[in-house]
Amino acid sequence: MSIEEQVARHYTHGSLEKAILAALIAAGKDIDTLTASDLAPIDEFHLGWLPATIELGRSLRIEPQMHLLDVGCGIGGPARYLAETYECRITGVDLTDEFVEVARALTDRCGLDDRIDFHQASALALPFDEGSFDAAYMIHVGMNIEDKHTLFAEVWRVLKPGGRFVVYDIMRVGDAPLNYPMPWAMNKETSFVETPGFYGKTLSAAGFETQAKNSRRDLAIKIVREMQAKAAAEGPPVLSGQIIMGPTAKQRLANAFEALENGIIEPIEIVARA
Repeated sequence: MSIEEQVARHYTHGSLEKAILAALIAAGKDIDTLTASDLAPIDEFHLGWLPATIELGRSLRIEPQMHLLDVGCGIGGPARYLAETYECRITGVDLTDEFVEVARALTDRCGLDDRIDFHQASALALPFDEGSFDAAYMIHVGMNIEDKHTLFAEVWRVLKPGGRFVVYDIMRVGDAPLNYPMPWAMNKETSFVETPGFYGKTLSAAGFETQAKNSRRDLAIKIVREMQAKAAAEGPPVLSGQIIMGPTAKQRLANAFEALENGIIEPIEIVARA
């Protein structure tokens, strides 16, 4: 089984749409008239959650009608927020068939299917022509991709000259080993966490100019502690990304939070330009 097949299997839930809709109903949401904010507790599936996506949108400098590429779109949370907020068009790609199917279904329920479309595809072989997009972004994707040289070269190929590319990944900033399972991998065989320096050099080799680097460590730790305090006082939330991860979510999140607080990893945003 290839690395990509293992990654897709890792993220496959089996009945994800059903689980999400049941949680939304339990939370009192009208599943026929959803908004991006209704879904945010579930589908902003990354350290920093919605506040980090808001910052990423600012870094992209999006204007209405721009066409963006979402590399590794998951179930489409950031795409829905950006399309709803900036009135732009977004095309998302993801390895996992179920993620793409759920992304389409939830986007339709939000009434955003005229602005967003999703495709099952590899980020290492994007099914688009050169210069197809005004800007691109990826959120917590590179940890599952070993060949970041090809990844960034493919994004550069499909961007228009001067287009912005914002990478928001978990990156290694300490030497201690990671404890698995993690949210993105059950073991090190499908985990490829690299340093910010490696990202910078690889982006440059692909033709990008790095313009900014922003750590979201403090933001992520603040939100984690707020979530933990709320859960201790009120019980586990009905809506959360744990729905996507299933029964192993608690251990995987605990390992990630421990590595974050111990200075082994950080969620870092890199802003680059083609």
